[in-house]
Amino acid sequence: MSSLRGNIVTWLGATEEEEDSEALVNECVSICQMYNLTAEDLQFKWEALSYGKAQTILRFTRESAADVKAQIQREVQAKNASSASKSASATSFARGRLAHSAKFAGVNATGLSGPLKAAAQPPKALFGGMPSTPVKLEQDFDGPIASSSRVAFVGPKDGRQNRAYRYMYETLGERSETLDTQLDGFGDLILKHYRDAGQLGHPGVFSEECCVVVGRIVIDAEPSGAGVKLNDQSLILEASRAHGDGLRVPLQLAPGLKIRGGYKGLGGVGLFPGAVVALKGRNGGGGYFIASEILAIPPMPVSPAPPSNVAASFDMCIACGPFTPDANLDYKPWRTLISNLKASKPAVVLLLGPFVDATHTYLQHGMVDEMPSDIFKRQFITPLRDFLSQSPTSIVLLVPSVNDIISDHAVFPQCELDDEFSGDPRIRLLPNPARFSLNGISFAVCSVDVLYHLRKEEYFRRGEEIDSIICEPAAASDPMSNLSRYVLQQRSFYPIFPVSMDVAHEVNLDVSHSAELRVAESPDDPGPDVMVLPSRLKHFSKVVDNSVVVNPSYLTKGTYATLSYSGQGTGFPKDRISANIAKLS
Repeated sequence: MSSLRGNIVTWLGATEEEEDSEALVNECVSICQMYNLTAEDLQFKWEALSYGKAQTILRFTRESAADVKAQIQREVQAKNASSASKSASATSFARGRLAHSAKFAGVNATGLSGPLKAAAQPPKALFGGMPSTPVKLEQDFDGPIASSSRVAFVGPKDGRQNRAYRYMYETLGERSETLDTQLDGFGDLILKHYRDAGQLGHPGVFSEECCVVVGRIVIDAEPSGAGVKLNDQSLILEASRAHGDGLRVPLQLAPGLKIRGGYKGLGGVGLFPGAVVALKGRNGGGGYFIASEILAIPPMPVSPAPPSNVAASFDMCIACGPFTPDANLDYKPWRTLISNLKASKPAVVLLLGPFVDATHTYLQHGMVDEMPSDIFKRQFITPLRDFLSQSPTSIVLLVPSVNDIISDHAVFPQCELDDEFSGDPRIRLLPNPARFSLNGISFAVCSVDVLYHLRKEEYFRRGEEIDSIICEPAAASDPMSNLSRYVLQQRSFYPIFPVSMDVAHEVNLDVSHSAELRVAESPDDPGPDVMVLPSRLKHFSKVVDNSVVVNPSYLTKGTYATLSYSGQGTGFPKDRISANIAKLS
């Protein structure tokens, strides 16, 4: 690896001064590993490609790397097609990118050792179907490296090295700056939406005139207090330093409270610790701010209607862990699901962790004779690669959980799993939470049970609706829709702050990296077409504020979700998406 990287850096010496030179080198290393090339081979392929386009060799950029990769894929596919009837040795060029990877050629005593070959038959099981010796992941897979997928996948920006931040180094200054930035951003959004609001006021300044303030709801109680929940008497408003000197002011809601600008028929607004709110009222000198109106946070804009294209249609399966009950490690629900996948062959399979749960009884009590990484490879990667061999045009998306013992980043937001857990370019590793698109349909996915946490902290305050938004069909006002709406309106996968002590271990929230928790890149961006929020609460699939929200529940409860998108039509994405909850057969 070091030799290959050094050769590539030497070849790309002219790009060392560019900011994205590191990303370019990483991309070149990935291409060389994937197709078993040397740095010189890559250079020759680029020269051949550039000479084919012009008479002079252009400068090598990330766009150039993408062009070379596409050309190599075309060559691989052509080679596979022409040599299908020849001996197996003629197709060895199309083997998996990890077939000759130095990363898996040998590992020290803490992991694997020797060449990685799969056993012809699984060893005799011990605890709940677990083998007595580690199962090593076979790195070769039959079929082309870059099969033409049925969907165009666009994943998260940047790379794992940018998301794998150092945690437990969060400072009070960083946390304060992040929280202030969030409030100021919502302040700009409120002023833009409610143009008659004027300027934002200071909730701690005495005045006889009403003003609009933006702040964060804080509970007036000790964080460790058991059973303490938000109510009218425990409300505190925390302002930003720019619009309130960072003060915390007791908050009272007027008896005749009005809700302005919300969806018609909701009948009120939900409050919880960490919720960003816009209020109209005044501080009359009684030591508190009394709010006569709550200005609803503007909903996220609707995604534009995509063009009608029957070729953009795809189907999808969504499942969330735990994938095995706490009584054993035989992964029976998962084995049933993978059998269903082989029969239905969906274009996309989205799996959310935990895959190997650190809280599982067997792992906590040491009732295993196998490394967690080996369990994951044997129980998930090997079956998934078997599925992909039967459905070569499908892709698999893996999103970890903070409870995954195979993840070296057990905080939220969480980076994707290490590359060693893929082994196939069609198995894509995503962070938690993740935003991506499939054939132009945007997805927002999170494995933390934010719906349950919101349900525990929610305080629903009713009020008179004025200037409400009328939508067709009428906005859903059931509890599950309201919980999902909080995530969309707050533009955050986890809008609660601080985290309640009794569920803090399920989140391990790192506030200073809250930018990674945004549901959209900016407050003015459209909301996701599909939002996946698995929860222990009852499973559901429904349209909330122009987004299809899916809670597949946990696979150990016997449920998962299926989703299909009809590319043909004239409506918005939500009108062409059908999502259903399925039962394991």
